[in-house]
This record gives sequence, C-alpha cells and structure tokens, in this order.
Amino acid sequence: MAEKERSKNLKIIQGRVVSDKLNKTRIILVESTFAHPLFKKMVRRSVKIKVHDERNEAKLGDVVQAIETRPLSAQKRHRLHKVLERSQ
Repeated sequence: MAEKERSKNLKIIQGRVVSDKLNKTRIILVESTFAHPLFKKMVRRSVKIKVHDERNEAKLGDVVQAIETRPLSAQKRHRLHKVLERSQ
C-alpha cells in the first residue's frame, strides 16, 4: 500500500511574546507592514496569536517562531517552533 504523504509547507510566523501567564500557552504579537494600495503609505497591522508551548520555555519579551498545526484548543492553532532571541 502506498503511504499518504503529508504536506511540509506549513506556515511559520515570527512574533514577540507579550504574555506568559497561561500554563503551556504563550501569546505572541505578530506585526506586518504593507503599502496602502491607493495612498502608498506604509500601514502597520498587528495580531495576537495564542501559541502552545509544551515546556514553558518562552518568556515575556522573547522573539519566537511558531508553526501552524492542527487545532489544539478553541483558540490555539500554532505551536512553538523555536526561540530566536531572549529578552534582557
């Protein structure tokens, strides 16, 4: 039988941890900028995403990468991939 291959093109997002008060969950702030189509001014948008952190390794202020995964709870759709930069 042929084995079913899973797609490896999962989205990886990068953001800064803004809350680490929940157990095994971190809230990260993901900021994006784009040029307004009419006025050509740079517009900054941000969104807060809940990320699953199994070992509670990310702390407040850290810059982290999160990877897309199956729904883990009502609001969590990402899990911690790696910590890029520690806060001071």
